Amino acid sequence: MEKIVQVILTGGVGSRLWPLSRKSRPKQYIPLFGNKSLFQLCAIRNKPLVEDILIVGNQSNRNLSEDNLKDLGFGTYSEIVEVTPRNTAAAIAFAAFSVPEDTILLVTPSDQVVTGEDAYANAIQNAVALAKEGFLVTFGIVPKRAETGYGYIEFDNNDVVSFREKPNKEKAEQYCKSGKYLWNSGMFCFKAGVFLEELKQFEPDIFNFSKNAFDNRDGNTLGLEDSNLIPSKSVDYAVMERSKKIKVVPSEFGWSDLGSFDSLWEYLDTHEEGPSRQNLVLGTDKHVEFLGVDNIVLVETHDAILVLPRSLSQEVKDIYERLEKEKPELLQ
Repeated sequence: MEKIVQVILTGGVGSRLWPLSRKSRPKQYIPLFGNKSLFQLCAIRNKPLVEDILIVGNQSNRNLSEDNLKDLGFGTYSEIVEVTPRNTAAAIAFAAFSVPEDTILLVTPSDQVVTGEDAYANAIQNAVALAKEGFLVTFGIVPKRAETGYGYIEFDNNDVVSFREKPNKEKAEQYCKSGKYLWNSGMFCFKAGVFLEELKQFEPDIFNFSKNAFDNRDGNTLGLEDSNLIPSKSVDYAVMERSKKIKVVPSEFGWSDLGSFDSLWEYLDTHEEGPSRQNLVLGTDKHVEFLGVDNIVLVETHDAILVLPRSLSQEVKDIYERLEKEKPELLQ
C-alpha cells in the first residue's frame, strides 16, 4: 500500500497582509485563529489523513516551523531547508527526491484556511484514488463569488479543460455564472515518481539541477551554489498546465488563501460571533472609533500603521514592493 506524505510548502511572504505579515514572520505563522497559525491549522487538519509530514521551506522560516510544530506536540517530521527560494516546481521536486517513487505526496501550501472537515477528507480520498492510478491531481474549489485574486480551472467532471490566470471582475463573473470553472487552490496530490517523470520531460533543467542540489545537500540543507543554478518556475507553469496526466477534484470544502485583508475580513465575519463589522481593526489593543466611514481596514504594528478601503485590499502589494526599495526595514 502506498504511503501518503503531506508536503507543507512554507514559502511566501504574504505581501498583501503587510504590515501584519513580515519577512521575519510571514502570514502563515501569525497566530490569528484561536491562537493558532495557518501553518499549525494546516498540519492539524492533515495529520489524520497522512503517515508523515515533510516541510519544505527556507532557512529563515525553519525555526518558525519548528516552534509551531513543537507547540502542537508534533515531535516527528522531516524537513528540507532551502537557502534560497527557487519556486514551487523545485520545492516539490526536492520532496519527491526524498521519498520512494510510489509514495503519494499531498502537497499543501501552509498559508490557506480550510473549513468543512468531512468535505475536505472526502476530497483528499478522491484525489488519492486518482493519484494511485498515475494521475497528477489538483484541487479545484467551487467558487463562492467572482474572485479576481485567484486563478481558475475550467473543468469537465475530473478532467481539466484549461487553466486560467487571475481574471478581471467581468470575466470572473462570467466564470462563476457558467458553472464550468473552479478556483485553483494550489494543492496537489500525486505519486512522487510520476511527478518527477513529468518534470523531467517538460523542464529537464529544473529536474537535473534540483537533483544535483538535493544529492549534494548538507544534512537537510541545500547548498547555495547548487540552488542558484535551478530555474525558478512555479509547478503550474512547469508541469500542471502542460501534462496530459492532469485530473482535478471539484471540492466543496470552505477554502481561502487569506491573501488579502478582504479575504481575512470575510473569514472573520463568517467565523466570529456577534454583529457584522462595519470596519476592520487589526494588530492593536487600542480603542478605535470610526465616524462617517464604512468598509475601512486599519492595521497597527509597533512601527507602522496602514489604513485602506476594503476594496483596495489587493493593492497593498504595491505598497510592499515600494517599501522594498524605499524603506526595506519596514518589511523585516
